[in-house]
Amino acid sequence: MARPTVRPVPPRVSPPDLPEALNDAAGRRNGDHVLQRIPLADDLAHARFEQCSLSGSADRADLTGVTLLDVEIVDVRAAVVTLKDATVRRLRISGGRIGTLDLSGAHVAELILEHARIDYLTLAAAKIQDSLIADCTLTTLDLPAATATRVRFERTRVDEVDTRGLRADSLDLRGLDAEAFLDVSALRGATLTPHQVALLAPVFARAAGIDVQD
Repeated sequence: MARPTVRPVPPRVSPPDLPEALNDAAGRRNGDHVLQRIPLADDLAHARFEQCSLSGSADRADLTGVTLLDVEIVDVRAAVVTLKDATVRRLRISGGRIGTLDLSGAHVAELILEHARIDYLTLAAAKIQDSLIADCTLTTLDLPAATATRVRFERTRVDEVDTRGLRADSLDLRGLDAEAFLDVSALRGATLTPHQVALLAPVFARAAGIDVQD
């Protein structure tokens, strides 16, 4: 007899495979970058980065449509970092202060997001799997129409989570301290602690059409 699957299934995530030495280089739009250390820039859209490290400051860093394979983004300070429609495999974003981190429409596998402060993190309509978000402080987490598979939060705080249209499988929210979820009916496939469920009980009741009164 097959053994029952333990839920939630943990993410199969590993850090980027980076060599000890990287070559310093300037990034460019539509560029092909391999084994390079690159300062963050305003326009890096549609470039390809393999075994690279990005860091520094920018007002609005445009990485729309990029391909990131074994990449780290370290201690970035930016008003906006746009990774819209990116293709990501083994990306670690560590530290830094970002106003808006836009991963809408992205295809993400093996993301580690850690020790960062982000006002607005959006994964709207993104497909994200095997990812870990740990030790972060967020204001808004935007997940409408996203697909999240084997994604885990640890020691992370957020004011509001927009879950409208979310499709989840092994989405582990036990380490997410959230003030509010906009649509609790979209949490099917997610895992919560008994304490989280107790706090959300009135919201669950209203979603089920139950009138709760003292």
